[in-house]
Amino acid sequence: MPRGIARDHDAKRAALRKGAAAYFARHGFDRASMTGAARECGVSKALLYHYHDSKEALLFDILDTHLSHLEQVVEAAAPGGLRTLISALLAAYENADAEHKLQLEALSGLPPDLQRPLVAAQRRLVQSMAAAIHARHPELNGDRLRAATMTVFGILNWFYMWHRPGKGLSRSAYAALAADFVEGGLDRL
Repeated sequence: MPRGIARDHDAKRAALRKGAAAYFARHGFDRASMTGAARECGVSKALLYHYHDSKEALLFDILDTHLSHLEQVVEAAAPGGLRTLISALLAAYENADAEHKLQLEALSGLPPDLQRPLVAAQRRLVQSMAAAIHARHPELNGDRLRAATMTVFGILNWFYMWHRPGKGLSRSAYAALAADFVEGGLDRL
């Protein structure tokens, strides 16, 4: 008789994703190992392989979960407009710096069949931001809308690189500054 799924399966899997994400982000996915990820998570390599059959499968799970969460956040925030969307994304990035770094730096290390659904999720996020910008400025289209959209993501996506919690602006204060900056810039176009 097959063994059933443990009651805490989802919680264990989430903890493994979190620990492995921190390890992969700190060491670089290409240089990281499943042995190191297991050590970081405080589990045996066998347990890690019980949940993920390869390093690539683990990275895919980390990124898929991260991007799915971002898509849910964006879907909920989009009706509130551009400012709400900017604030919601920055809030969603909190405590996800490792996952975010992996999204930006390690996705290309996956085989094409694993990259495709993740890239599709990224495109949906970009489309949602473009729609929020276009709703505020319907005159923006084509290359100008794309440039404006990617500029907003540039402002948001690199926050983790320089922000130090407890020092300088809080995440919410930066969200307000970023929204003012974006809206002011778009209003001057």
